[in-house]
Amino acid sequence: MTEPGSPIAVAADYFDGRQARAHRVTLSVAGDRLRIVGDGIDLTVPLASVDWSERQRQGAWTAALPDGASLHALADEPWDALQVAAGRRVSATARAEQSWRGVVVALIALVLLLGGGWIWGVPLAARGLVAVIPLDVDRFIGDQVAASLGTQWFETSRLEPADRDRIAATFDAAVRSAWTGDETPRYQLRFVRSRIGPNAFALPGGQIMLTDELVALARKAGPDADAIVIGVLAHELGHVHHRHAMRALVQASLVAAVASVALGDFSALLAGAPAVLIQRGYSRDFERESDRESVRVLAAAGLPPAAMARFFELVAEARDDPATGGPLGQIAIALASHPADAERIRFFRERSR
Repeated sequence: MTEPGSPIAVAADYFDGRQARAHRVTLSVAGDRLRIVGDGIDLTVPLASVDWSERQRQGAWTAALPDGASLHALADEPWDALQVAAGRRVSATARAEQSWRGVVVALIALVLLLGGGWIWGVPLAARGLVAVIPLDVDRFIGDQVAASLGTQWFETSRLEPADRDRIAATFDAAVRSAWTGDETPRYQLRFVRSRIGPNAFALPGGQIMLTDELVALARKAGPDADAIVIGVLAHELGHVHHRHAMRALVQASLVAAVASVALGDFSALLAGAPAVLIQRGYSRDFERESDRESVRVLAAAGLPPAAMARFFELVAEARDDPATGGPLGQIAIALASHPADAERIRFFRERSR
């Protein structure tokens, strides 16, 4: 340990920048110069030209000299004192790195930053990006998805033409009551017979698929059957109007990109996991937004929003039915990642008062 007031002399390894061999030297400060003395070596270097490494608790200290040479020494108190004698003060960054309190504060700040980006940043960025993406892109993606589904999942609807016409006309009238002029969302209603049970869902660009099986499920509600079908279609139109499919796609892409940067090529599965988890949370927000559109369309058409509460009761019964349960029997509007049935039932009943 260097005694207070004694000349500072620090042992170090000197590399001349031409050979890999280290030369053992002693360092000291003389005025505004650093003196380097060793076997066959006696140099002085202006202190202002020395590039000192940041202070650290462990590992080697280094100092770069102007001619390409360098100095290396273990991180000990004499080396620290040498830098102080050379007029070099410890930076705020270095002090923070050496403080456990600083590390804790930085960790908390990082968690808050990531959490804020997760909850608000990604959806906001996705909304902004989608706003500049032409609607033709939505339609192109929707057409590609519809073509990929093809006959593997759907068959020609077996509903009576009169029933299809009545549903289409009633829904069209309800939409025109809720929106006016250019604000009216464009959509294409398609009736299909499904191999995955009761379902209704919207594709990017405006295609809305309504299955015969969902119509059959709605008919179990008796007089509220038409209101249920219109409410479900209005819900799906809400997804179209707010471009939820494109926003979900952009959000997943953003999260996957950030995960790839953070995780590198360590694991494709691990990199994709955050995207899956965050989309489950975002889908709840999308469903709530579309539920509000469903209420608005039903109210504009003079239909009771409470009919949708009855729909979710039917959904719960269908989920428990072995004939419609299971992974392929889940109803798209009531997937497990969506708001709980009880919450949505309460929402639609309250809007009917």
